[in-house]
Amino acid sequence: MHVLVRYLVFLLSGVGVLVSRAAEERPEDAPTSGAAVMIEIRDAIGPATSDFFVRSLAEAKDRGAPIFIVQLDTPGGLDTAMRDMIKATLASPVPVVIYVAPSGARAASAGTYLLYASHVAAMAPATNLGAATPVQIGSPPPPSSKPEQKEEKDDKEEPPVAGTAAERKAINDSIAYIRGLAELRGRNAEWAESAVRTAASLSASAALEQNVIDIVAEDLDDLLRQLDGRRVRVSTGEVQLATRSLEVERIEIDWRTQLLSVITNPNVAYLLMLIGVYGLLLEGYNPGAILPGVVGGICLLLALYAFQVLSVNYAGLALMVLGIALIIAEAFSPSFGALGLGGIIAFVIGSIILMDTEVPGFQIARSLIGGVAAAGAIMMLFLASYFTRARRRPVTTGIEQLMAQRVIALDDFEHEGRVRMHGEIWNAVTDTPVKAGQTLRVTRVDGLVLHVTPDDAADHRDG
Repeated sequence: MHVLVRYLVFLLSGVGVLVSRAAEERPEDAPTSGAAVMIEIRDAIGPATSDFFVRSLAEAKDRGAPIFIVQLDTPGGLDTAMRDMIKATLASPVPVVIYVAPSGARAASAGTYLLYASHVAAMAPATNLGAATPVQIGSPPPPSSKPEQKEEKDDKEEPPVAGTAAERKAINDSIAYIRGLAELRGRNAEWAESAVRTAASLSASAALEQNVIDIVAEDLDDLLRQLDGRRVRVSTGEVQLATRSLEVERIEIDWRTQLLSVITNPNVAYLLMLIGVYGLLLEGYNPGAILPGVVGGICLLLALYAFQVLSVNYAGLALMVLGIALIIAEAFSPSFGALGLGGIIAFVIGSIILMDTEVPGFQIARSLIGGVAAAGAIMMLFLASYFTRARRRPVTTGIEQLMAQRVIALDDFEHEGRVRMHGEIWNAVTDTPVKAGQTLRVTRVDGLVLHVTPDDAADHRDG
């Protein structure tokens, strides 16, 4: 009975803790006094960034925030993640302000699309945007020597796009997308097209002059001052901003976003896959070890999740697994390095093409690939030399190790008698009479009987 009461109290206390934590994290408890909500994005745009942006924008809506500010500094990112962020922006009843800051920051590639999609596009001095040409997934083929020829209808006809059909489709799709955003927000559509077609870039001041952005602000206070009184159109209609004396509340990146960012980092996903494969292999070679199998299984599942999110070339993944298998096979097959060398080559090639994108921030560091490949080569050489030395060592177990062993006769005998070997007494037979204490050498083993003969070398040494 007492045990039951104790468990009941423990259960109720646990529920109370969970309820209190949930109450602490409720959006209703967040200030709803009309303060602006602000987040910072300072890395490549990927699944973690998109998830954080969408959830933060939803929280700003729940708080009743009059404005949602994103302080941006990005080299670009993945197209799918960028489009998810833009969809959330276009559907938002809360005005979204993209502010490229601080000085020296940039909104390259995907960041340019986000600026065009925002209700208000702002930049700090000495920042830049542009270079929004989509990057070909996988290894880009060499460009065509001659672009396709088109009949010139007028002077304003857009120039032909060189490259394969897939490249032209990707560029034309991106042009149509960013032009649509520019027309929706009343911004410079011609320059937007050049940012995609020719990777054009602009400084903050030039972007303001060419109607690419709306504001150049020194800092956050200057931004709020310039936003005050501006009218913008959101999903629910037109609103007028009142931001002069507005407080700003920052939403910090939570543990979920940080974890997702770490897991989906290509370098981390790459290492997780290696740890997972080697952990399962060690568990297979040592059944019951448990720890390598548990760690390997967890790491492999995390790596597979990351690869599902990232743009992965599965041919590269298969080459990596083949390379690891060949390196391990080298330790168990006398190929004199052929398997190991082939494994290292397959592993390196697979690692290089594993991340099927050239998007900045989503590539595996070449130094990491080189380090892992060097470690694999060193391990292969160590195993090869170890097994080579092991094969040259004399046999230490079984009947083979008894051959040519020296034994001591315990009695005088002419044909059958007893001898001592390794502290054990054996029956022995010989064709030559021996005396007690004489050193003999084993020539053959027949069951539990040793065939011996006098050891002349030992007799000479004794003499």
